Amino acid sequence: MEIEKIQNAKTKYIGKDLHFFKEIDSTQTEAKRNVEKYKDGSIIIADVQTSGKGTHGRIWHTKENNIAMTIILKPKINLSKLEGFTYAIAENIKKAIKDLYNINLEIKMPNDLLLNNKKICGILTETTTIKEQVKEIFIGIGFNVNENEFSDEIVDIATSLYKETNQKYCREDIICKIIENLELELQKRI
Repeated sequence: MEIEKIQNAKTKYIGKDLHFFKEIDSTQTEAKRNVEKYKDGSIIIADVQTSGKGTHGRIWHTKENNIAMTIILKPKINLSKLEGFTYAIAENIKKAIKDLYNINLEIKMPNDLLLNNKKICGILTETTTIKEQVKEIFIGIGFNVNENEFSDEIVDIATSLYKETNQKYCREDIICKIIENLELELQKRI
């Protein structure tokens, strides 16, 4: 993982503070358990997640060559500003892949992206609030980029860019485009 490439994305603050783990239980868990030490816009990335978090308490398995990351935001905004935020993140990921590779992903409400009717990306958005004031937002993104083998239990429902096109993709390029799009989305809401 080329950390410097991500830190040089065209963003003002998202991704400038980046923490890379070769292996971790979950980027989302790490973000929440050590939130005080992370800055607004920090990103936690791992090559391998052993207990990645999906929706409804499901496990999101991540092997090397995919994207497992959590973006930590500490905006000073009212909770109402986050209406439809997870869907907007999905739209921005869809746009990133279209702009980079001219590949059309579909959004499966509220937080999955599909390619050829199979799940390729999941988004887990969690917030902490004090009354109606947002304290932190944790945006977990799991994206199957260069995965070529899926377990028997998910082989019929999951896919990757590599599996669908037989080409390798640059994870750093994808992350840069996602965080650039996300920062623009946040500017509309703050």
